[in-house]
Amino acid sequence: MGGTFAPEPPKVYPTFLEVLNEKPSFVAVVVSAPIGYRNAIGEGKRKCEVEARALLGRRGSSISKAPTRAVLNGSITWREGGLDAISATMLPRTREIANEMSPFRQRVVFEANPELSFYQLNNETPLERSKQTELGREERRAVLRAKMPGIDKVIDATIPRVLEKHLLDAAALLWTARRVFGRAAKRLPAEAEWDSEGIRMEIVY
Repeated sequence: MGGTFAPEPPKVYPTFLEVLNEKPSFVAVVVSAPIGYRNAIGEGKRKCEVEARALLGRRGSSISKAPTRAVLNGSITWREGGLDAISATMLPRTREIANEMSPFRQRVVFEANPELSFYQLNNETPLERSKQTELGREERRAVLRAKMPGIDKVIDATIPRVLEKHLLDAAALLWTARRVFGRAAKRLPAEAEWDSEGIRMEIVY
């Protein structure tokens, strides 16, 4: 998966549907958001989250709990659904993606997580530091540049209201999208798990 990388400059889309409707169509869309949901908290945790946290060890806290469909449809509040404040903040985006997802969409759209992408980039070793620190962001830059020559076009971009840590995450997810396209991506769990609407609950990296 090495070699010269020639990404286009980052682009912001107002809605997820516009990503899906882009022409020519994307062959792999990797999102840092949950896809596939338990109906209620009593059904237990998604296996992909449990396995991802175990794989990341000290960085496992970066894998947030996915909302249940009861939270997504407003039957219960995010607090009743056991979500943390960050996951609650992201609920509008999660609902937007959930509304567009179907088993058919999963030919192209995949759930990922930047920390898992960095884990793979870093020779399947968790990173040492948080992206909230300058040292953590430098660690991520070094890993990206080592594996993705040409990625500076992405991580050095200037976009209104987009922070450096977001660009670093986007670059890592781009690596995973490339692995998906090349059929090299790994899946958690190895044996597929589906939700009540026939959507796979998995994370790729």
